[in-house]
Amino acid sequence: MAEKQRLQTLLQTQKSIIRQDIDEIKEELVPVKTAINFIGKLTTQDHSNPILNGTINTVIDLVMNKLVLARSGWLTRFIVPFFVKNFSSHIVDEKKDDILRKVFSLFKKKKKGDKTHESNGKMHHAVEEEEEEDDDENELD
Repeated sequence: MAEKQRLQTLLQTQKSIIRQDIDEIKEELVPVKTAINFIGKLTTQDHSNPILNGTINTVIDLVMNKLVLARSGWLTRFIVPFFVKNFSSHIVDEKKDDILRKVFSLFKKKKKGDKTHESNGKMHHAVEEEEEEDDDENELD
């Protein structure tokens, strides 16, 4: 019975050592996993939002080929936008809610008495700010 207990304890110790080794290997492989994910984003395009991706691709074509790579060779003008489009499609997918919110806020109708402006992504009432400025001017008089 004592031998059986000793072997059970030894087995538990070896299992915990193996778990620690696996955890250490996982931690060491984090940079490799990050690099593989980045390369995957460069080489594949995310097709989950075709309207935003189409718009972004058109803008990238115009900016990259007409401005940034205007004097580059044909191979560079083909490869660089390819990678930029692929990577941007993943960024758009990650931040599509923020992008759509900003686009729709551009087309949102403002009420006649409501003077708001957007600053740092937060809505502020300009009416309150104007009232504070009027109070400051009255104090000076």
